[in-house]
Amino acid sequence: MRIEGFLPYRLAVVAEALSRQLGAVYGGEHGLTREEWRLLFLIEDAGRIDSLQLAGRTSLDKVQVSRAASRLEDKGLILRRIPSGDRRLREYAITEAGQALFREVFGAVEARAGAIFMAMPSEDRAALEKGIGALGEAIRQIGDPAR
Repeated sequence: MRIEGFLPYRLAVVAEALSRQLGAVYGGEHGLTREEWRLLFLIEDAGRIDSLQLAGRTSLDKVQVSRAASRLEDKGLILRRIPSGDRRLREYAITEAGQALFREVFGAVEARAGAIFMAMPSEDRAALEKGIGALGEAIRQIGDPAR
């Protein structure tokens, strides 16, 4: 078998290509790293979220979350505080500047993603949505390989 026919490889290549397309928008045009964009998106969506919840909702580990959060805080896009009772946790909230940047970046990212997906036939878009959902469910059923 050739690697180009191996489905996990093909998925990884396409996911990386899509990520590069979107990264050109939030990174090249707005100066955010992939990790910063993910965190900004999640914090904006949640309103207020702690470090464990953030790590659980991304594919990032705690160190990546902490470093990206520090950079976002340095840029004035989020607020970070230590909640009383557990000094290991951090709680994050988005600032007004973070909300403004998020709205601007999200619109541009959504436009780029939309252009890519609209270049596909509608039945392929629907099949992709359904397939991604089914793959995610199958992975959840199999469980975490680390356990």
